Amino acid sequence: MNDTVGVVDLFAGAGGLSEGFASASNGTNNLFKIAISVEKEAWAFQTLRLRSFLREYRQRHNCLPKKYIDLHSGLLKVVDWKAVDPEAWQSATSETFQMELGTRTAATRLDDAIETLSSKYKNNVLIGGPPCQAYSLVGRARSKGNSNYRAHEDERHYLFREYIRALQNLMPAAFVMENVKGILSSTVQSQQIFQQLMNDLSSLGTPQTHQYEIFAIKCDGKNLSLIRAEKPSDFVLRTENLGIAQRRHRVIIVGVRSDLASKVQSAKTKAATHPQTVRAIIGNLPPLRSGISKSTDSDQEWLNHTQNAADYLSKLSSNLITKNLRAALSQLADGACQHFSMGRSSTDLPIGYGVSDNKLLAWLENQELKAIAQHETRRHIKSDLERYLYAACFGSVREFSPKARDFPKELSPNHVNWGSGVFNDRFRVQLANQPATTITSHISKDGHYFIHPDPMQCRSLTVREAARLQAFPDDYLFLGPRTSQYVQVGNAVPPYIAQQIAKLIYEVVH
Repeated sequence: MNDTVGVVDLFAGAGGLSEGFASASNGTNNLFKIAISVEKEAWAFQTLRLRSFLREYRQRHNCLPKKYIDLHSGLLKVVDWKAVDPEAWQSATSETFQMELGTRTAATRLDDAIETLSSKYKNNVLIGGPPCQAYSLVGRARSKGNSNYRAHEDERHYLFREYIRALQNLMPAAFVMENVKGILSSTVQSQQIFQQLMNDLSSLGTPQTHQYEIFAIKCDGKNLSLIRAEKPSDFVLRTENLGIAQRRHRVIIVGVRSDLASKVQSAKTKAATHPQTVRAIIGNLPPLRSGISKSTDSDQEWLNHTQNAADYLSKLSSNLITKNLRAALSQLADGACQHFSMGRSSTDLPIGYGVSDNKLLAWLENQELKAIAQHETRRHIKSDLERYLYAACFGSVREFSPKARDFPKELSPNHVNWGSGVFNDRFRVQLANQPATTITSHISKDGHYFIHPDPMQCRSLTVREAARLQAFPDDYLFLGPRTSQYVQVGNAVPPYIAQQIAKLIYEVVH
């Protein structure tokens, strides 16, 4: 029986949790092996399967495939991975399942896979996060605007029961369940979803077969440990305290099987607590201009429009435009944004790539790579570019992102919720000297919540920038159209965080 800990990842998405657990090592050996990963969305599944293949290939050859590096660089569009390494591809296709949990077919396939797994590893861990849109605070705000929405009919509220069913079948040494903070307050027909969840988790198993004791993760500023939660908010993990450049507050529930619970008190691992900023993590990527939609899109047209917009805004007679803000806008109007060679995409590796003394950046960068991938901007209408320009200048001068009330009336969009307070920060700039706000799947919509901090670039974040803020390594490719890539990034658990959690769990289950 294998001493490595087997991992089952449900609702795996593009594989953020899997990547973190698979990359956890003691310096010599990997601590975990992803044995089963399940995802229903087609593009996320393809990303998940490719990453599984790459892990298998690296295990066998101690490097990335040359064809993957060429694909990553844009030199290849399609690769037959089975031809590259048949055994690694077979392993990847056996590990990954594209299916929708909650269906009878998926239940049968998962049960069969779990039965096989139980005899393969001495200990197993179940990880995953049931779809969170219905739980999330933003998701519920949007649902309230839909008069036909019926919470009790929304199956996403109850998909966590599929997670619990898998727990019951596998009875792993431990489990990790991730979800949004909204689950703490979400209700269906006056029933608290979180309380239902805790009841279900606590009643698993029997005293004879062992049950689960529930813990939260605590960071004391130096180490990670497991604690017994005194209140629901104790389950909230704040990622900016764990070495990534993002304020992502998520509920992390850890269950430890009762026969192993005595090991919890002594279990702790070092946390990556060095504060990170947006500038530190994405600032070395090549600067880019945004695209222009519904109009001519060229370098010169973009330059003309942004300079004219900056000039116009700098001369507005508005009390909202302070002296320093006006000066920053005037500088842009005078041509400050001509300092870089403009373009909407770049694959150029930053100077000094792969040798950073920033711990997170060193983890993200890979010296095997020949290019930066998926660093391409999207198009925006001209009126939105003006708002991006203003928001980025405002953020750089005032050091906070403007709310609707901070925009001159001349920049007010034709939007029903503008100024209502419902979505008061519809145009939100990420501040260079702070961690980013939460990267979510909404970044796939328009980018308004994810404006780049550099006013001279006047754009929203690229897929690669969002991926870095989500602590995905640069060698991680997200398959599918760009909209799907953004969704995959936004829905994921940051792998760098998952790796730290994995090391803590290993202290209990090995």
